[in-house]
Amino acid sequence: MFCKLALKNIRRSIKDYAIYFFTLVLGVAVFYVFNAIESQTVLLDVTPRMRDMIELTNGILSAVSILVSLILGFLIIYASRFLIKRRSKEFGIYLTLGMSKRKISTILLLETLFIGLISLAIGLLAGVVISQFTSVLVANMFEANLTRFTFVFSVSAMLKSLLYFGVIYLIVMIFNTVNISRQKLINLLSSSRRSEKVKMKNPWVCTVVFLVACAMLAWSYWMVTAGIADFISSVEENFFLVIATGVIATFLLFWSLSGLLLRIFTSLKGIYYRKLNSFTLRQFSSKINTTVASMSLISLMLFVTICVLSSALSVRNYINATLRDEIPVDIEFVKYYHTDTDGKPEATQVGSFKDELEQILADHGINADEIFSAIVAFPRYESNILSLRDTLGELADEIELTNPELYIDSPEEVIHLSEYNALARAIGNPELSLASDEYAIVANYQPAITTFRNPALAANTEITIAGKTLRPKYSEVQNGSVRLSQAYGNDGVIIIPDSISLDNKEVIEWVAECVYRDNIDKKAAEAAIEDVFSHYGIYQSPDSDGTYSSFIYFNSRQEIIDNSVSTNAMVTFIGLYLGIIFLISSAAVLALKELSESSDNRDKFTMLRKIGTSEKMLTSALFWQIAIFFAFPLLVAIIHSIFGIKFCSFILEGFGGMDLIGAITTTAGILILIYGGYFLITFLCSKNIIREHRH
Repeated sequence: MFCKLALKNIRRSIKDYAIYFFTLVLGVAVFYVFNAIESQTVLLDVTPRMRDMIELTNGILSAVSILVSLILGFLIIYASRFLIKRRSKEFGIYLTLGMSKRKISTILLLETLFIGLISLAIGLLAGVVISQFTSVLVANMFEANLTRFTFVFSVSAMLKSLLYFGVIYLIVMIFNTVNISRQKLINLLSSSRRSEKVKMKNPWVCTVVFLVACAMLAWSYWMVTAGIADFISSVEENFFLVIATGVIATFLLFWSLSGLLLRIFTSLKGIYYRKLNSFTLRQFSSKINTTVASMSLISLMLFVTICVLSSALSVRNYINATLRDEIPVDIEFVKYYHTDTDGKPEATQVGSFKDELEQILADHGINADEIFSAIVAFPRYESNILSLRDTLGELADEIELTNPELYIDSPEEVIHLSEYNALARAIGNPELSLASDEYAIVANYQPAITTFRNPALAANTEITIAGKTLRPKYSEVQNGSVRLSQAYGNDGVIIIPDSISLDNKEVIEWVAECVYRDNIDKKAAEAAIEDVFSHYGIYQSPDSDGTYSSFIYFNSRQEIIDNSVSTNAMVTFIGLYLGIIFLISSAAVLALKELSESSDNRDKFTMLRKIGTSEKMLTSALFWQIAIFFAFPLLVAIIHSIFGIKFCSFILEGFGGMDLIGAITTTAGILILIYGGYFLITFLCSKNIIREHRH
């Protein structure tokens, strides 16, 4: 009997369960999709390095799933409270007819169980279908081919979904049982007549609070954009201060607007008294007045969602678009020298690192001429030759003041013109020309170029090296990099004429940049080189006395690509996972609050209907009421996000930049699909609620 009654109640209350059911299905589907990535990546044909990163990504996603399950658990409990409130009168009638609370709890428990089983089944089915499309995304993210693509059903993801959501439903059942057992009959029967008290706020107080909130937000916005130098100067203190200021300002903004908006609109007579605008605006003002904390939290969650999704996606898009163009060299060998007891570099041998490298490879059966079309070796000078302060000249103190994070006494990297041009020819970059008294700077890290390199060059700053004074050949930085490992963040290399002789004691390392021939098996060649440098990429060649004064390690273009692609894929998946869950949570809470309000306001709509208001006007008033309620926290979140994304773009400059257009477009699509879906369901359900007693 209880089962039949529970199923009948579900069918009868299907409109009430729409948001609850939609949230459950969406949550299960998202949970399955991201946990199924582990099974999908097993089939990918990737390098061992990338396989290690994939395993790390899967481990992090599993850990994030615990957090996600907690968020969804609280959300489902919150939704259950709405359902109990919505049906409180029904439960009161059951008690009046003699049904015990234990039996009511049993019915509610069975309803929760049936809804849970149905949502699990549909959510898992949707997740399995969606995950087949995400298999393509996963392969694309890790740049693997799809030759082994097959239909994938992740048993582990299914078991995780069953376990996590089974525990959540069990907790919800216990919560509902306890909640019903504590309800009094009089409260159940009169719950629809009880409403929150709305206190009108002093408009002058609201105005002052609003201005204070705007000032606090303006300061926070300035700190993460124009005042970024001040922010970074004390980042540990400023980070939490800016966050706290933004959170408090957002709360004060909603608190003040809850009393200010109605005053503003009542003064606009032409708008306020048009159709049902007065009713709609009063309803909206009342909602904000009683939901200041939740609206602030929802707005902040939406802000985090937009920033996380945009940043995660933008990095990935930028990496795909520019990574290979900025790394034209295939292999980089670096020979480091041990330091003496005084911490200074030891004198280096005046010899060709290229010859030494070719001999090492030949000793291990590798012919360098057969696999490389070019090997460009050059010494890297640092130490006491030249510092950043020297290259900034008279601007040094000013730049240091405005960029406190800059280590202005750091040594500059210097190489000769012929060595740079040899590398430029090998990789197809334009060569440079210098007179005997000129120098140039090459870089590709935009903050460094615009902040201090170009201003110093434009000021015609002279430098002195080995007793020779040099002036800049170019008034701007020349785009490019000298080393493979600097391709992503080269903030400046000084190019000097060959006529200037430098002391070998200033050489801290030798570098050899190598380019593969087009007709070789690059994977096989790199595997053979890795065998030579088997000890973590390090090769040590003993000196004649049996000691080791130096060691050689190598970087490869493919290794950098693998690490970058894997890292950014991991960031993107985690960002998408958390961003979508935050979005679902925000939209679901808004939807449930609006449905609760619609349930409480049925009598008001009935009264409007009795005095002759057309159904079209009522529907229009309800639509705009819900639209404003959904749009308001989103609008505040978007304003926050404009400055938040600018801050993220500054932070992510180290990754190479951000493709904001593509990322924002994708984020907007996700927002429209999920947030818009909740809005549409909320409007349709609310319209049905206010029509229940139309006759």
